[in-house]
Amino acid sequence: LIPQVPPRTEELSELYRELSQHPGLSAACLGPDLTTQYGGKYCSLYTEWSQRDLARAENIKFCRQYLLFHDGASIVYSGPVGTCSEIKDELLSRESPSGTLKAVLRKVPGKEKEKEKEKQFLEVWDQNRKVKSIDLTALDKHGSVCDDDQFGCLAWSHSETHLLYVAEKKRPKTESFFQSKAPELGTSDEDTGQPKKEDAPLKVGFAPPGAGGGWPGGCGADGAVPQGEQFVYHEDWGETLSTRSVPVLCILDIEGSSISVLEGIPEYLSPGQAFWSPEDTGVVFVGWWHEPFRLGLRYCTNRRSALFYVDLTGGKCELLSEDTKAVWSPRLSPDSCRIVYLENDVLGPHHQCSRLRMYDWYTKQTSTVLEAVPRQEWGAFPGIYCGALPGMCWAADSRRILLDTAQRSHQDMFVVDTATGATTLLTADGPRGSWSVLTIDRDLLVARFSTPSCPPMLKVAVLPAAGHEAQAQWICLQDAPPVPGISWGIRTLQPPPELEHPQYGGLDFDAILLRPTEGPTAQKPPLVVMPHGGPHSVFTAGWMLYPAALCRVGFAVLLVNYRGSLGFGQDSVASLPGNVGTQDVRDVQLCVERVLQEEALDASRVALVGGSHGGFLACHLIGQFPDTYRACVVRNLVVNIASMVATTDIPDWCLTETGLPYAPDALPDPAQWTEMLHKSPIRYVNCVRVPVLLMLGEDDRRVPPKQGLEYYRALKARGVPTRLLWYPGNSHALAGVEAEADGFMNMALWLLKHLEC
Repeated sequence: LIPQVPPRTEELSELYRELSQHPGLSAACLGPDLTTQYGGKYCSLYTEWSQRDLARAENIKFCRQYLLFHDGASIVYSGPVGTCSEIKDELLSRESPSGTLKAVLRKVPGKEKEKEKEKQFLEVWDQNRKVKSIDLTALDKHGSVCDDDQFGCLAWSHSETHLLYVAEKKRPKTESFFQSKAPELGTSDEDTGQPKKEDAPLKVGFAPPGAGGGWPGGCGADGAVPQGEQFVYHEDWGETLSTRSVPVLCILDIEGSSISVLEGIPEYLSPGQAFWSPEDTGVVFVGWWHEPFRLGLRYCTNRRSALFYVDLTGGKCELLSEDTKAVWSPRLSPDSCRIVYLENDVLGPHHQCSRLRMYDWYTKQTSTVLEAVPRQEWGAFPGIYCGALPGMCWAADSRRILLDTAQRSHQDMFVVDTATGATTLLTADGPRGSWSVLTIDRDLLVARFSTPSCPPMLKVAVLPAAGHEAQAQWICLQDAPPVPGISWGIRTLQPPPELEHPQYGGLDFDAILLRPTEGPTAQKPPLVVMPHGGPHSVFTAGWMLYPAALCRVGFAVLLVNYRGSLGFGQDSVASLPGNVGTQDVRDVQLCVERVLQEEALDASRVALVGGSHGGFLACHLIGQFPDTYRACVVRNLVVNIASMVATTDIPDWCLTETGLPYAPDALPDPAQWTEMLHKSPIRYVNCVRVPVLLMLGEDDRRVPPKQGLEYYRALKARGVPTRLLWYPGNSHALAGVEAEADGFMNMALWLLKHLEC
């Protein structure tokens, strides 16, 4: 093969610009059914998309609307209405149950001349105009509203008279011990930062929405501003949640434009994911324990939490689920009788196979709809591995729910009968790839579909009657033509007997291989190996920008779902803790050797790319198998578990994955540190010979950048060619538009240079 002429930087940037413009589909909402003069039914479909704007160096959101004509059994006609329009500064939005009103949380930049801070407004729109605009910042009842998907919510009461949301608790003003004071002429409430009388939190004895009356309450304060409190440390919830410390539940009375902060929630809980209970008598929420201290919550579905109900008339807070588990994603059925939610064990792997539980509002009984699945059997339900249930997941019969989950290396949609626990694959006849439920309303089902060579597209169907779900007829509303020049397939690997897990034998794993079908390297391309992070996550066969772009540059890309990945049963997840640095490393190496034997690839030009635990594996592989690889690119990598444990927001991860028990009060132990060091890639740094490019996010709380610096210095001291890119304002995912684009360009140029393409 004649070495390829290096593509010029302009060609690479043009390729990235083209592929990064494919929008992602983030949300969908169905409007109410309307009837034509001829008796036909139709409704609007509102969709939200996100797209990278490289010129502005930001992710933009835009909306697009469609019309669906349906007869209850199938979609008769569908099509887009008008063009796309950008959505500016919307943090949250939610349609009311009837579909006639919409609530929007909006951020408004402060006026520069007056050095104002950014403000937050809560707006209510009807079908013709904005009917309310409430300046939450000026009302000063609470801190910033939570717009994340961990705590955040924006929920209409069933009566459509009140809105429920979660915000950061207001912090009292503080002052220095040496604050100059004006002579006392009788201080007003404004001066002391104390709440005015009508700012009282919600207390016992107020009327629920629709029952008439206000939200009374009183508060007494001596008006003194505390001294010496200026520099008190406030714990937060870690990676991407550094502004979340003490969330509170807040209620807006729309007619009176008044806001109340709910009381009665125990001090030791952080509430979130809240919604109105049946008949608006109170609020149901998930509460996370934050004693003795907060651990990182993002991507961690193993934090102690439970489902609670706070009664608005009595103010009593009542536990609805077990209080020794981790629960999230509660969803109320359309008939207001049942709540389904996901449940995991506390601690252990950060993601695992979850249980689906159901609470009956009227009998107060909780049942298990689906248990965790130990082994993924071909053709059987794989278990639940999703970060959340869809916001709208119930069928109109209030008996079936829809969810999407990893099934080995695909992502599929399933219907679950909550009465029997029976599951049906909804996408059996559809194309293979990655399916996600966006919403279901009145049995109109909206989904997203993509593959490694095809960007996200929008699909709709009518959910068939129970027992006939597999016959769903999908209609594509927004087609995305496949990206030319990419072919892909999934291969399954069985570890040889010497690599079998002694307790969990017989486990297999997958890899997704992308190959270029065009260009000078198509016959025998160089190979880029990408293990995923987590380690308990998974590559599913959906659209991913970096692998697609690398494939278009001329590389084959191998995405490895080593044992421990999600979607293969709980046994696979459980097999990895205690074996990181060996089992996962050998799985990747086995996969690379097998693919090089069986596929037409250039075995003399193989490189590694990985982030987080994928970076941990990449650095292990270049140290343990230095002859296989020619270059390495790592992002926010774990280098030394022993030095990470004291600086990360998830110290439990360091012990769990090393195979050690975690306790909040545990002290450093030399034997444990030795074990962590023994499993870390820094141990093999003396064997590393390949050039290494490191990319670090300055604000990473999960794997702090000190980890990457430790590796950088070790490589420099040994004369290994290395380069470090430092991205301010970026956290663990390096997801900023500028960092992501710069990261791709530097990665591609590094690989082309050191693989001599």
